[in-house]
Amino acid sequence: MRLHDKTVFELHDLLVKKEISAEELTGETLKAIEAREPEVESFITISGDKALEQARKIDEKGIDERNVLAGIPLAVKDNISTRGILTTAASKMLYNYEPIFDATSLEKAYSKDLVVIGKTNMDEFAMGGSTESSAFKVTKNPWDVTKVPGGSSGGSATAVASGQVRLSLGSDTGGSIRQPASFNGVVGMKPTYGRVSRFGLIAFGSSLDQIGPFSQTVRENAALLGAVSGHDERDATSSKREVPDFTAKMGESLKGMKIALPREYMGEGIDEKVKEVILAAARHLESLGAEIHEVSLPHSKYGVAVYYIIASSEASSNLQRFDGIRYGFRAEGIENLEDVYVKTRSEGFGDEVKRRIMLGTFSLSSGYYDAYFKKAGQVRTLICEDFRKVFEDYDVILGPTAPTVAYGLGTQLDDPVTMYLGDLLTIPVNMAGLPAISIPAGFAHGLPVGLQLIGKAFDEATIYQVAEAFEATTDHHTKKPHIFEGSK
Repeated sequence: MRLHDKTVFELHDLLVKKEISAEELTGETLKAIEAREPEVESFITISGDKALEQARKIDEKGIDERNVLAGIPLAVKDNISTRGILTTAASKMLYNYEPIFDATSLEKAYSKDLVVIGKTNMDEFAMGGSTESSAFKVTKNPWDVTKVPGGSSGGSATAVASGQVRLSLGSDTGGSIRQPASFNGVVGMKPTYGRVSRFGLIAFGSSLDQIGPFSQTVRENAALLGAVSGHDERDATSSKREVPDFTAKMGESLKGMKIALPREYMGEGIDEKVKEVILAAARHLESLGAEIHEVSLPHSKYGVAVYYIIASSEASSNLQRFDGIRYGFRAEGIENLEDVYVKTRSEGFGDEVKRRIMLGTFSLSSGYYDAYFKKAGQVRTLICEDFRKVFEDYDVILGPTAPTVAYGLGTQLDDPVTMYLGDLLTIPVNMAGLPAISIPAGFAHGLPVGLQLIGKAFDEATIYQVAEAFEATTDHHTKKPHIFEGSK
């Protein structure tokens, strides 16, 4: 069965008609993982036995024809808590941590009878843009295994891009869903802050983190987001808004829709070939009836600096809990309490995590708080105000997802600032808590380019409308990486 050729909706029809069982579908998925995983290394943990057992129970219960996700395999980023399945956040610090509870997003996924197939690789504690800071393995880009997959949700993106699964979950703090979606030529949505509960997500930057879906197509993405969204009383930042049908506006005309193209998103630092792809995408949306005008987001240029102060400050606070006392890694040769903390944290955290903890601790320290953390919060307000002004006149903002295509493995490990600047187009969205999607828009230098569409808060439906209209009238999403050649 050519799993990667069939959408979730086509698989659902086969399941309803009993032409295939959930157990058989799960088995085929595990075969696809076995065949392709050695080349891309998307997974930290593959929970085959548990997945097959879950699939058998779904078959016994019967597939609900109204639930398109019943029996569909799902890959989950390894910073999302899964009861009874290792959840390491790709860190030595949590190498043996097996949670006793599920994240709310997982509870919701299970309630829709999704089958969790395994946990995907990521940058350690979601801190990175290339999935190279994992303590366990380096994930490769299926389009070119000498290139990075992006990060921090690189494993979730490559699992979909390589045809191992149709759906996966990631998390996005400064672009960690959208940038790997761009690098891998798949669809990745960062929802509005508060749309999906953060309960059970190992915290990095609590005012920025958001769980979201990866998929091969826009409609599949909307279906998964609908399944995991909704209020959660265990998350004080979770929205009480009713979850709409995210597919409701798909198919509607774009005639008269006003789309903004910020000049800052097409300026210095953006690869010329990437610009060409994005401008071609803008012209295509115009041909579908949309009006596109240039606008300005003047404070977006401060986004990277603001982000690395705020996110690192929140990380230094959130990561205090990893101390080697209650769970996870604990250093040997301990002689006193100070040793427990110093040795465990020195040996358990990787370089990038330690770098951000130190930056955040400095930003929050006495004498520097006003100059750094407080000032960053004030500039964040200005970034939010820029978006508010644009959305008074426009429905959606358009631009590249990333300034470049995927770069070579190892090429930026010794230059963290260059890697940080790779998030300059995605970070402002997290600062403002807005929803944004990356969809395949074409190719530059032989590698995928993502088109980023940013919407008003809680207006994911309009983003999906535009994204689906673009997808339905182009063929970029149908292109597959070399790993599919000869697949059965």
